[in-house]
Amino acid sequence: MSEKNEKRLAMFEQIITKGTDDPFVLYGRAMELRSLERLDESLAAFDEVATRFPDYVPTYLMAGQVAEALGRRDEARSWYDRGLDVSASRDPHAHSELTAARGALSE
Repeated sequence: MSEKNEKRLAMFEQIITKGTDDPFVLYGRAMELRSLERLDESLAAFDEVATRFPDYVPTYLMAGQVAEALGRRDEARSWYDRGLDVSASRDPHAHSELTAARGALSE
């Protein structure tokens, strides 16, 4: 599986190098980094997605989960809170998932 992830990561990075305005490409790179367990890089990549495309809702749940995996509870909480703000009127399903993740973090 790692070889497949490495190939997808290289594909995403090539597209990004050429220039893209597609949030999914940056998000995909962040997810591949997560799959490869390169968590610090993944979190930085999610931060880039959130900076460039703050309305791209899936970013916040995934970034929060990566921050949790790194043991950064306060940072995870911040990601979830930001996601709750963004998803409130846009995506009820994502809002529900973020609410559950935020609640589980508080336990």
